[in-house]
Amino acid sequence: MYAISLGDDGAELRPLDPWHAEEFLAHLERGREFINQYVPFGSTATDVPSARAVLQRYADMRAADTGSLHGIWLDGKLVGGVLFLNFDADNANCEVGCWLEPAGTGRGLVTRAMHVLIDWAVDVRGIHRVEWIAASGNEPSLNVARRLGMSRDGVQRERYPHRGVRHDLEIWSVLAPEWRTARARGVHRDR
Repeated sequence: MYAISLGDDGAELRPLDPWHAEEFLAHLERGREFINQYVPFGSTATDVPSARAVLQRYADMRAADTGSLHGIWLDGKLVGGVLFLNFDADNANCEVGCWLEPAGTGRGLVTRAMHVLIDWAVDVRGIHRVEWIAASGNEPSLNVARRLGMSRDGVQRERYPHRGVRHDLEIWSVLAPEWRTARARGVHRDR
């Protein structure tokens, strides 16, 4: 389908589809505890059929134009991904998110992949507002929002219960004119 280079380190952004179920499950097994610290992403994928079901749900969202998954491969190995959630083309809003196994951290992979997604959303689909929502304790995720030039819109206190803790959720966003201005100034050349 497509493979977009994310730099000189062998990282690529590719579609993550139901036929990747075995690879997706292996990736989740390697990083499940790390990935699920703040969100239960992929937690229902415990065997190949359930992994395929998770991927199918997102494939159905892509077909309905309401969301999509995109995997990040490093040297041919799936290590994480980025996604569109709540993609609302009619109102020109969307939410983006990410996940990584430990082997993919500390390399800027999510930031680089997210540049590709946001460029496409803004330039091709006409999205005006891109949101990033993360638990206040999830510093790596919040740091990505900062690196993307997003502004912190606010905090929903104790909004999200996960693993017996009610987490504060931070809402960050970037608007299309801000994104284009930063890109024109070269802020987004770090990918």
